[in-house]
Amino acid sequence: MSEHNNKSDGQIRTELDGAIYWIIIDNPSRMNALNTAMWGALPGIFSQAEADNSIRVVMMRGAGDKAFSAGADISEFGTARTGEASKNYDDLNHAAFGAVMNCAKPTIAMVRGYCMGGGLELALCCDLRAAAEGATFSIPAAKLGIGYNPRWIRPLLSALSATQAKEVLFTGRRFSDEEALQMGMISRLLKAENLEQETRALAGMIADNAPLSLIAAKRCIDEFSAAPENPDMDALDKLVEDCFESEDYAEGRTAFVEKRKPVFHGK
Repeated sequence: MSEHNNKSDGQIRTELDGAIYWIIIDNPSRMNALNTAMWGALPGIFSQAEADNSIRVVMMRGAGDKAFSAGADISEFGTARTGEASKNYDDLNHAAFGAVMNCAKPTIAMVRGYCMGGGLELALCCDLRAAAEGATFSIPAAKLGIGYNPRWIRPLLSALSATQAKEVLFTGRRFSDEEALQMGMISRLLKAENLEQETRALAGMIADNAPLSLIAAKRCIDEFSAAPENPDMDALDKLVEDCFESEDYAEGRTAFVEKRKPVFHGK
């Protein structure tokens, strides 16, 4: 386990569990709200996860069982979100969201309790979101007089329709677990007592597969979502070619013939 912010009022912790890398938002006294230092730590943490070939899946969760994250630490708004400082704060947030969204490896948010504001945005930047029954979701920017940064709309639209995204931002209201599932805000809704076990099982299933295949699939889907009219087909074709030329492809074929589980190494 490592800590990436030693401040007593909040930190980002990481834990390596086999091929699964946990990123834990740890500020339970403030419902796991993220302060400036915590936002600033996230890009470096994701860079480390990308560089470690033993890591196959990145998981995000909040400490405790009351909140994934209540979003940005509102106690900093008086200084961090006024005047010129507001742009700097938005840039810090944007770098954190980009680090999650652009991670080449599969990412999963495991949500308990409150998932609000910047916390919901972090979850939406992940590829998959599993939530426990009773979780609630909202982006209350309009209730605080905050202009929502247009750069953060993309993760919303990766999960929601334009009409649904407008309802989330126009109303600022809290959405229930069932509403979030129906909207596509989350991909799985699980009983609270089963959340970690079933989410770990999902991560394990993904981690067992060929890393180059996962990277190619994720990049293709993200590219078609971000640039449907002008995708970088050369880059996408190269990723697929890399799979067919890899040692893992040979291992997959051999394992199939030998009727055994393949052992992939990402090369």
